Amino acid sequence: MKIIIAGAGDVGFHLAKLLSFESQDIYLVDTNSEKLEYASNHIDVITKKGDATSIKLLKEINIDKADIFLAVTESQNTNFTLAILAKKLGAKKTIARISNHEFTINSEIDFTELGIDSMISPGELAADEIKMLLNQSAFNDTIEFENGTLNILGSILEHQSPLINLTVQQARERFSDIEFVTIAIKPENSSETIIPRGNSVYRSQDQIYVSVPKESIKKLYTLMGKTPFRVKDVMILGAGKIGIKSSRNLCESNFNVKLIEIDKERAKDVAEKLPNALVIWGDGRNVELLEEENISEMDAFIAVTGNSETNIMSCLVAKSKGVKKTIALVENMDYINISQTIGIDTLINKKLLAASAIFKYVRKGEVLKLANLHNVDAEVLEFRVKENSLVTKKLIKDMNLTRKAVFGGVIRDGVAHMTFGDFQILAGDKAVVFCLPEAIQLVEKLFN
Repeated sequence: MKIIIAGAGDVGFHLAKLLSFESQDIYLVDTNSEKLEYASNHIDVITKKGDATSIKLLKEINIDKADIFLAVTESQNTNFTLAILAKKLGAKKTIARISNHEFTINSEIDFTELGIDSMISPGELAADEIKMLLNQSAFNDTIEFENGTLNILGSILEHQSPLINLTVQQARERFSDIEFVTIAIKPENSSETIIPRGNSVYRSQDQIYVSVPKESIKKLYTLMGKTPFRVKDVMILGAGKIGIKSSRNLCESNFNVKLIEIDKERAKDVAEKLPNALVIWGDGRNVELLEEENISEMDAFIAVTGNSETNIMSCLVAKSKGVKKTIALVENMDYINISQTIGIDTLINKKLLAASAIFKYVRKGEVLKLANLHNVDAEVLEFRVKENSLVTKKLIKDMNLTRKAVFGGVIRDGVAHMTFGDFQILAGDKAVVFCLPEAIQLVEKLFN
């Protein structure tokens, strides 16, 4: 598969990095020679310096042979132009990264007629992620399939968890009344992600990820050593696009929202747009202001300003004031894996979310959904199982699946099923798989 990526920023680089595990024919185009040099030194891609809107350049890299063209520069207008040009010049599928979410919800314009097959709005994805995290308040990571029929939930094992010092097999036997599959364990202060087997042991402060049907979520709190709590009062720092979208989402779901914005004029404008939120003009870095606005009475604090360090520090202040749930937006992808160690519940990165949303179009097999867990360099994929695909030929226990991947569950006729050893996957099922990057090709073969 030939894939051309226009834009070697964080989104483009992350996509290229993931694709490089699979020996894809990848071209990375950018005007910035330093970004291209960094990419060529770290991943196996072909780099091309120049303006991707140049028809001459696109022809030089044989755009007419491209299976997928990804326009992921920082400029929405450039991405629109690129996608249209690429389609006209013969690219089979075009995807554009955009910043205005109105384009994704506007049904009056058929963008495919212009040459844009799909559009991804990082801000919209981040706002949706925030709402989902608040709905599963005691967990620091959450992915829903089929409107919550099946869920992937992440949490740190507290010292009071009954799972501690049990093996995965022992836990399954002891808590047979709770349907769940542990798909990953990340030990405290470790960068290693373990795909657990029956003899893997749960330890205190491990970050674990489980697959669970909706009906078992309430029982899961006890296993994690967590006490469920309801999020109702939310304080949001930063009235940018993500802050406004998050506030609107939460107000529509009857959350009580306080939105703090440092720019006076912007605060006034936003107050008119969000009549159901309390918009406050002030500097969210000012602890006195936060105390005046009763931060200690908030159930959740969300920092989505344009400054990563401000977001992290303000969340730490919120934690020190007793706020149970904190979420910080960070621009630097290197920060993503440190949320556990610094005391913030979840760090989110809109570029990583965008890359995940785009990546499902690259996958072989019929991928319905693709997501990344916040603290793990791995993918969760939802496949629609085809007739006669390899995954339907054997029981789970007979597939000899690599130790780098695990089945998380199946949705069949709207019902979630846990995929233990004797389970048989059938055509028409929607199967969820968790896999590390090096296992993706093997998993794709099972569903292709």
